[in-house]
Amino acid sequence: MDVQAGQTINYNAKSSISHPGPMAVYIAKVPAGQTAATFDGSGRVWSKIYQDMPTLGGSMTWPSQGKPSIPVKIPSCLQNGDYLLRAEHVGLHSASSAGGAQFYVSCAQIRVSGGSGSYSPRNLVSFPGAYQATDPGLMINIYYPIPTKYTPPGPPVETC
Repeated sequence: MDVQAGQTINYNAKSSISHPGPMAVYIAKVPAGQTAATFDGSGRVWSKIYQDMPTLGGSMTWPSQGKPSIPVKIPSCLQNGDYLLRAEHVGLHSASSAGGAQFYVSCAQIRVSGGSGSYSPRNLVSFPGAYQATDPGLMINIYYPIPTKYTPPGPPVETC
């Protein structure tokens, strides 16, 4: 898909995002000499460009829950070229023990143009390897006692 840097694109779920939990989007620049079709995304090449957070107080509600589509802004400072995009939703409905979080992952291949080229992520991660089953954002009882804070898994969102 051809995308302009700074453009908002939509992650579209097949039906809707039905489980409570965070939605995140990562991006990886395809190395020179490869294409989005040939690059496998291995190594510490992924940076987080989107993360939603819950509303707390009496319950834990997520902005992505029940939505069929999530708008995500592609950073305006990206270099032009091919990228892999990873959209993931983590269902926390049975995450009160290690390994209970459920990952729903989709990927896309995009070609970015019009970027400033100044994107310089500081917190690159690899998949697999970015998370541990006991990370506080992945091993959490969201029902009782209702959490008063939430730490999402993975690195912080990178900005321009």
